[in-house]
Amino acid sequence: MGSFSVFHFLILLIYVAVAIVYWISLVRILNRAGYSGWWSLLTLVPLVNIYALWRFSKARWPAVDRANISNTF
Repeated sequence: MGSFSVFHFLILLIYVAVAIVYWISLVRILNRAGYSGWWSLLTLVPLVNIYALWRFSKARWPAVDRANISNTF
């Protein structure tokens, strides 16, 4: 418990890389759905992220409305 070793640094780099890949994919999904990528910031707030996921799953997506495709689910 004393020093910051090379292994700690590698684990930190892997964690940051995974977080960046997750963030980029989330922004792309939101953009394709017709929402702003800034909505991805809600994933940083505990419990709000669960509500946001539920809300987006139940909401009518603007991309579907623009394409005039009826949602028959």
